[in-house]
Amino acid sequence: MAAFFDLLVRIGFLCRKELLALFKEPSSRVILLVPALLQSLLFGYGATFDVTHAPYAVLDQSRSAMSAQVLHQLDGTGVFKRVRNLQSANQIASAIEDDDALLVLSFPADFAQRIATGQSAPLQVILDGRNSTTAGAASAYVGAIVGDVNRSLGAGAPVTIERRAWFNPNLESRWNVMPGLIAGLSLLQTLLVAALSVAREREQGTFDQLLVTPLTPMQILIGKAVPAMLVGLVQSTIILLIIRWWFHIPMSGSLWLLYLGLLCFTLAAVGIGLSISALSLTMQQAMLYTFLLLMPLMLLSGLLTPVRNMPVALQVATYVNPLRFAMDLVRRVYLEGAGLQQVGVDFIPMLVIAAVTLPTAAWLFRHRLS
Repeated sequence: MAAFFDLLVRIGFLCRKELLALFKEPSSRVILLVPALLQSLLFGYGATFDVTHAPYAVLDQSRSAMSAQVLHQLDGTGVFKRVRNLQSANQIASAIEDDDALLVLSFPADFAQRIATGQSAPLQVILDGRNSTTAGAASAYVGAIVGDVNRSLGAGAPVTIERRAWFNPNLESRWNVMPGLIAGLSLLQTLLVAALSVAREREQGTFDQLLVTPLTPMQILIGKAVPAMLVGLVQSTIILLIIRWWFHIPMSGSLWLLYLGLLCFTLAAVGIGLSISALSLTMQQAMLYTFLLLMPLMLLSGLLTPVRNMPVALQVATYVNPLRFAMDLVRRVYLEGAGLQQVGVDFIPMLVIAAVTLPTAAWLFRHRLS
């Protein structure tokens, strides 16, 4: 028992040393805290796929009260803005290609006559597919407005579509993006702090002194990992508080399950960061390796693009990315209220990654040539 207590004391001193190295400079404290605050606000306001401004052009060959009613409904939403009135079909291509309009509405000449005689009247919607997410949302808006017009005429379509959104009643893209940032934005600081820990010792010439202390490589690894994990969890907490109390996105799941998942994710991320640090001879190398790795981790996480929409080869590659599973876990717990039984499968890959990277980093501490 005395030996175990002595071990904890030595690891505690090493953790204290690492935390002092991190926070002794005011600039370091600012770098660790301010980016999470600013990035979460920027993502919350900037990374949204909701349609708030949709310029459109009109080719109205009908020039009837019916087409005017549809256009009046469209203009009254405050979302759509008519930028061009086309005179012929030849002008449609230029309106889209020149990026003047997100969509073009084309009313045929017999639009009103078809409705008057009880026939279906086609309304052609031509979309700018270069921005598929926004165009798809705008198309859905148009469909809803046309549905309102049909109901006002008492001429309901034979097939009606009823939509119901689970876990995001208003289909706000912010609700999808922001919870993922709880894990995503903390990854940068966690990787960077862990990656610089050993590289800093090498550059300052104190790493060899650390190796000849009574501490084993695994104990050194624990002393390096704990501060980085604390930084990552603090970052996640800051982002969580902003999402919950600034953007008012309600949390449906268990807080302890969320933090259990974040703890496993942070452990895996620290293992990757410490492996980078053990491989790096200088802090510059560690930073370079970190930023080279960070972008693929973010892109293959499912933050903005669903993993199932990726090519098969990339889907396989995501299995070595702990952020993919942390993203799934955080979103499901936060938005769906999922329990351990539903998200338990996400813990396995993160723990496997940690079980591989942490011993690898400990081995590299001793065997990497300086």
